[in-house]
Amino acid sequence: MEEEANLSGLRIWFNSWLQTGGWPLTIIPLVILYFYRRKTKGSDTKFYYITPRIFIASFVIGILTGVDAYLYSWGGSKLPVSTSSLLIAAQLAFTAIGAYFIVKLKFTSYSINAVVLLTLGAVLLGMRSNGDRPEGVTSKDYVIGFIMTLLAAALYGLILPCIELMYLKAKQAITATLVLEIQMVMCFASTAFCTIGMIANKDFQAISREAKHFNLGEEFKQAKKVEKKKIQENEMTTTTQIEHV
Repeated sequence: MEEEANLSGLRIWFNSWLQTGGWPLTIIPLVILYFYRRKTKGSDTKFYYITPRIFIASFVIGILTGVDAYLYSWGGSKLPVSTSSLLIAAQLAFTAIGAYFIVKLKFTSYSINAVVLLTLGAVLLGMRSNGDRPEGVTSKDYVIGFIMTLLAAALYGLILPCIELMYLKAKQAITATLVLEIQMVMCFASTAFCTIGMIANKDFQAISREAKHFNLGEEFKQAKKVEKKKIQENEMTTTTQIEHV
C-alpha cells in the first residue's frame, strides 16, 4: 500500500486538465457584463461578440494550449522546481522570437538580452543534469523531462503571438467581453483535449483507486482505525495485568 501511495497524484493528463478545467467560471463575468450592457444599451445588445472565424482560431489555439499543458505537466514531474521554473522562464525568449516573426514586433536591447541570458541558463542546466536530478528519476527521464519542459516553453511562446495576431485580424473592437469569450473557448478546447487524454489513459478509473491509498484515503483511514484499536487492546491488556498483580 505504501508503494501505491507514493504513485498517487502522478496523473499527467489530470494535472494538465486542472490547468484549464476552471473555464466554466468565465461564464459568471460574461453574464454580469451581458446584463450590464443590457441595462445601459437596451435589449438590442448582442448576447455574445465572438465571430465564427475568431471561434475557430480560439479553438485551435486552445488545443495547442492543451498540448502545452501536457508537455509542462510531464516535464515538471521529472524535474526539480528550480530547473523547471528556469526552463519555463525561457518562454520569454521564445515569445520574443515568435512575436518578431508572427506579429512583426521589433527586437529591443532588453528582449535580446533576455533571449541570450535565458538560453545560456537552459544550456547550463542541461550540462549539469546529474547534479540536481530528483531521487528515483533516471537520467533518461530527466533528459526527456528537460526537453519536454523546454518544448512547453517554446510552444507557449508561439501561442501568445498567435493570440495577439488573432486580435489584430479580428476586424472588430477588442472589448472585455470578447477577450473573456476567447479565453473561455480556448480553455474549453484545452480541457476537452485533456479529457480525451484522460479517457484514453483511463485516468478516471485510476483517480478513485489512488484516492483510497493516498494520505487520508479510505484504506489509510481503515489502517489507522485498526492500529488505534490494537493500541487500545494492548492498553486494556496491560491494565488488566497490573490489576491482577
